[in-house]
Amino acid sequence: MKILGIESSCDETAAAVVEDGRTVLSNVIASSLEEHKLYGGVVPEIASRRHAEAISFVVKKALEDAHCTLDDIEAVAVTYAPGLIGALLVGVNFAKGLALASGKPLVPVHHIRGHIASNYITGDAKPPFLCLVVSGGHSHIVAVNSYTDFEIIGRTRDDAAGEALDKAGRSMGLEYPGGVSIDRISPQGDDAAFTFPKPKVAGAPYDFSFSGLKTSVINILHNAQQKGEDICIPDLAASFQKSVVDCLIEKLEAVALERGYRKIVLAGGVSANSKLRAEALEMCKKHGFELYLPELKYCGDNGAMIASQGYYEYLAGRRADSSLNAYATMPIDKLI
Repeated sequence: MKILGIESSCDETAAAVVEDGRTVLSNVIASSLEEHKLYGGVVPEIASRRHAEAISFVVKKALEDAHCTLDDIEAVAVTYAPGLIGALLVGVNFAKGLALASGKPLVPVHHIRGHIASNYITGDAKPPFLCLVVSGGHSHIVAVNSYTDFEIIGRTRDDAAGEALDKAGRSMGLEYPGGVSIDRISPQGDDAAFTFPKPKVAGAPYDFSFSGLKTSVINILHNAQQKGEDICIPDLAASFQKSVVDCLIEKLEAVALERGYRKIVLAGGVSANSKLRAEALEMCKKHGFELYLPELKYCGDNGAMIASQGYYEYLAGRRADSSLNAYATMPIDKLI
């Protein structure tokens, strides 16, 4: 069964064809990242315009690369939430038109569910498992009970880990995306050079809070500037990255031990972070857990993960009609 997946939640216009939820036949991405670097972050209006310009070509190329036509496609899956609303609407409206014109079923896919599905196309991960989803806009610990049954155990109360890394990187004067730049220069620094607080959320031991860490970086830089002191940026980057990763791994480990999970999965853009991957591997080795990591090319937004999750949503009977809308926010466990 071949599913066409369409993704446009941020700055990547992506489409892919995946067979039976596991085999990637094509995966095409057009990114406007270089343009957004000029502004130090994603500009929603620019992202929406670039999606509108690229989406027709990207979908056509995905079908061509998979050596198939719409006649060979069982259903059209599309990201409808969460994300930048204007960007999402481009993908949703294109998918609705394509499904209507071709007579194919339309399958709505939650973006974070898609990120989790990136582990289905790069390995043999099968639910149930415990998943840490970390991206620019989301930080969740999720119990994946089945391919379509999710329970949020922990979440960020303010900034996501990826957002905190990006903003900290920008404060340090590093190139956007800041998280990638921090990961790149951290091996040159001493991760014990700076000490950061360990945020705690009252009454919610598995929730995250990263805004305080981000503010600490800004305060360190401002204080040094006011005193005329120089800061070793690699040291600061390494120390900050370690503090973020420690928060993530400590809570993930605590949930796994308390609830008896033996299978651990990482997903989302920040799952490409080398420090996070290394610490997750070390933690899993210590306890004898199985660890599943998406290939680096599937950590970021892509159409293959949407097509993969779309396959399982399709089997579960999820369908949408021409009234499907896009939503900037939507919990992973509460769908339309």
